[in-house]
Amino acid sequence: MDERNIPYIAHEGMMARMERTIKRLWILALVLTVLLVGTNVAWLWYESSFETIETTREITQDVNAGDGGTAIINDGVHVNGTSETDD
Repeated sequence: MDERNIPYIAHEGMMARMERTIKRLWILALVLTVLLVGTNVAWLWYESSFETIETTREITQDVNAGDGGTAIINDGVHVNGTSETDD
């Protein structure tokens, strides 16, 4: 079994360095958590700033079927009269 001895001063130096690293990682974790909450609050505020407006329109159309007039409404295009095809 190969045992290696590390000087006490080297061990203490390494532990001090690791404590500083762990402290920095905790600060980073807290900052990232605050930023995550902040961005979620910002998106909720942004999405709630819009107002939903519902409008309704009543459209009436008079068609005299007795006069031979018809109105065909196809995707917003109004065609008056009868359909003719080329034979």
